[in-house]
Amino acid sequence: MDQGANPSPQSATGRRVAFFGGSFDPPHLGHLGVARAARAVLGLDTVLFAPVGAQPLKPQGSTACFEDRLAMTRLAIAGEPGFALSLADAPKSSGAPNYTLETLIALRAELPPESTLYCLMGADAFAAFRQWHRAAEIPFVAPLIVASRPGESLHDLKAQLPICLTIEAAPTLNNQSMEDDNPIAEVVDCKQALYQGTTSVVPQITPTSCGALAPEESFSDHSPPNPFPFKEKFELQRYILRNPDGSHAPFYLLPNLEIEISASAIRAQLRASTQAPPERALLPVPVSEYIRAHGLYR
Repeated sequence: MDQGANPSPQSATGRRVAFFGGSFDPPHLGHLGVARAARAVLGLDTVLFAPVGAQPLKPQGSTACFEDRLAMTRLAIAGEPGFALSLADAPKSSGAPNYTLETLIALRAELPPESTLYCLMGADAFAAFRQWHRAAEIPFVAPLIVASRPGESLHDLKAQLPICLTIEAAPTLNNQSMEDDNPIAEVVDCKQALYQGTTSVVPQITPTSCGALAPEESFSDHSPPNPFPFKEKFELQRYILRNPDGSHAPFYLLPNLEIEISASAIRAQLRASTQAPPERALLPVPVSEYIRAHGLYR
């Protein structure tokens, strides 16, 4: 991507785009691990990191303000190929909650017709998926990519989906995805997906229709530590979701990533620490430095 341009979604995001929303309070290595794995296994052109303005299931709000969470997310994804910062879920002028379904519908309308839009989420987010606003409609706007906890079964997945949806294993499609003709990887090397190096380029912000930020400086390369265990390989699991109308949508599971990082636990560490930064094993270095420079989570 041309980092110096002010691109439109049509020219910048490519054909396979994943929306990755959340509080990012703060963004940590677990977020990057999930996004890298999804990018590798599904051949994503772009992962849109979209800090949420007002999360409906968190009426107390986020600990850090939106501007700080946006800045930290920009730092976290700097230099990652195909990762971009998005204002699609920015605070609304009315103060109304941000609903993922509405955001995805708006984003879908901005992308070229030939593009495929996915909705990427981690295990914690999916655990509450049944409570989301009009959750049963979301997979039919943007197929879900979910990072699951080790050992989760089909029964576990059913318990987290809206009760009107059914789920079944997808048939073998000769290494083809269900919604297009692009091949996807069946097995991914976890080390490469989770811990690949970065460059010094700051990612752009998309979509442009949601507003723009002032350009930031580039940051030097940082090689993050490996704070969580992983299998050498993991295999993409594919399912089909069906609704009562008979419509179906693909559902992708990234199993056994074993990424157990809690943003709330990181905030607790930051509040408790006075000298050594114990959170550095869980955060990208520029994010840790930003937190300390701005006195966040104290």
